[in-house]
Amino acid sequence: MLANRKIVIIGAGHVGSHCAYALAIQGICDEIVLVDKDRTKAKSHSMDIADSVSFFNSSVIVRCGDYSDCKDADIIVISAGVPRLPGQTRLDVLDGSVECVRDIVSNLNKIEIKGIIITITNPADIIADFVRKATGLPKNRVFSTGTSLDTARMRRTVADLCNIAPQSVIGFAMGEHGDSSMVPFSNLTIFGKNYKHLKEENPERFGRLSEKVITDQTHMRGMDIIEGKGSTEFGIGTALADMAKAVLMDEHRILPASTLLEGEYGQTNVHAGVPCIIGRNGIEQIIELKLTDEELKQFENSCNVIKQHMVE
Repeated sequence: MLANRKIVIIGAGHVGSHCAYALAIQGICDEIVLVDKDRTKAKSHSMDIADSVSFFNSSVIVRCGDYSDCKDADIIVISAGVPRLPGQTRLDVLDGSVECVRDIVSNLNKIEIKGIIITITNPADIIADFVRKATGLPKNRVFSTGTSLDTARMRRTVADLCNIAPQSVIGFAMGEHGDSSMVPFSNLTIFGKNYKHLKEENPERFGRLSEKVITDQTHMRGMDIIEGKGSTEFGIGTALADMAKAVLMDEHRILPASTLLEGEYGQTNVHAGVPCIIGRNGIEQIIELKLTDEELKQFENSCNVIKQHMVE
């Protein structure tokens, strides 16, 4: 009999509840536990999501719980924090999010954590670094979704500009999950071909591709959503579910994640979004893309932004 695949989500707000829903409808795990200071909210969300499971080919259990559930969790998701308001950057919520996560870590440190911690609280890279240091867990077991969502937004933008499926766009956003993230365009391919070659061969379809437009939309799409409806939730919920699937199914799949760099891309002692092989043990390997000198400089600048805001 297979072991029970269990995910605990700490923070049952907009983001945490949508993470739970994305996990539930895809049947990625067997048990989802929501933990929140507002136990009534966590219980209500768990009941609502459990009702939705009745319509799918899934037997996942969704319930409210507490920190003791983290003892045997395969994955602990930290989603609690201070939400971004219109006009704010992710860095603007740093102080409030750190205080919130500091309380969470104090509770986690009372038990033995055997699983993997994935953080999605903003600012994502700084919070991942803080949680890793505060828990003392090895770097492969504490990381953030990082630039997963930035990558999705980049691919979506490219797809919209040339009217193709985003699944046909292969590339990554790297660095900070934020306004300094960069796209290594030298590695961006569509249908396996460098996008610049496609622009030359078929300007009618691919001529609208612009590095500035793609970068700007990657940075601004999140704020556009927040200004329109107050929060982002569906995209990050699905990004988390996709990463959790790579862990639980031991897929050894390459995904962007914010992990500790120890010399990769010339950076040390900083969490930043880079392509990683992810499997049952978390981060198995960091993939080092060949970047141009200008791209390395852009990545360094993004890492410097993260370093300037790191906390103990």
